[in-house]
Amino acid sequence: MTDCLVVQPIARPGLELLRGAGLAAFTPETTDFSELGPHLATSRAVITRNHGLSSDEITAAPNLEVIVSHGAGTDAIDKAEAEARGIPVLSTPGANTAAVAEHAFALILSCARQIPQADRATRAGRFDFRYRQNGFELSGKTLGLVGYGRIARSVAKLARAFGMNVIASSRHAASSELIRDGVESVDMSALCARSDIVSLHSVPNKYNRLDAERIAELKRGAVVVNTARGSLLDESALISALRSGRLAGAALDVFVAEPLPEDDPLLNCPNLVLTPHIGGSAREALDRTAIEAAEKVIAALGMPGK
Repeated sequence: MTDCLVVQPIARPGLELLRGAGLAAFTPETTDFSELGPHLATSRAVITRNHGLSSDEITAAPNLEVIVSHGAGTDAIDKAEAEARGIPVLSTPGANTAAVAEHAFALILSCARQIPQADRATRAGRFDFRYRQNGFELSGKTLGLVGYGRIARSVAKLARAFGMNVIASSRHAASSELIRDGVESVDMSALCARSDIVSLHSVPNKYNRLDAERIAELKRGAVVVNTARGSLLDESALISALRSGRLAGAALDVFVAEPLPEDDPLLNCPNLVLTPHIGGSAREALDRTAIEAAEKVIAALGMPGK
């Protein structure tokens, strides 16, 4: 009997909280439906990470009362099916804010100072890389933020500490909020034209997606960083811009297809830093996220907390 199916591993404090509330929690070895199915059949709750939860998986869970996303995103969960069943879909949007913001800035620094290239050169004994590298300072450069939610605000704070100018394109943040933070509000065209570095922090829509047309508007020598959602970025257009040398670099922590296929052209693209969707995976953030996810399950099921 499984009360809460934890589709992918979460930190121990979250599991301990579930079990302390009297819930039987189970984490399978794989996300294959053949393994999930028997546990979905008895589960009252599901905690899922990037696997999400499909329509078929929701249908296979007749007793399901709540779905909780371990993280901010719920894109991989079939919310229409859940809504049709009256099953709430919850998330943990604030638990990993600091971790994702710090990772985004680590990627910015990696591109600006060509850290991965320098590492490879040093290991190969090519100390002459120091004469060929073209890294640049962040101080005085312009950072363009697409979206201005919790994570973007944290990135803006880090950027200002490095002496950067920060601009943002957001249809939701109040202008007074941006002014208070020392951030200039601009539209997407101005952001593309003026930014030395563009960092993506939004939910995809027609207005803010960095498609081929927008990428063509980017300043020559710009850098693109994506720690939000893979679908925010036209990966093919980015590859073309990097291979032509029009963009100086890019760094991606999220992708349209995860994990990346073995033949994905991103894997052989120059001046591109790739990380496997680990923005929110700092130890402290994983503990907070697991605890918050467990707390939401316990509350939704009306269980006594501990």
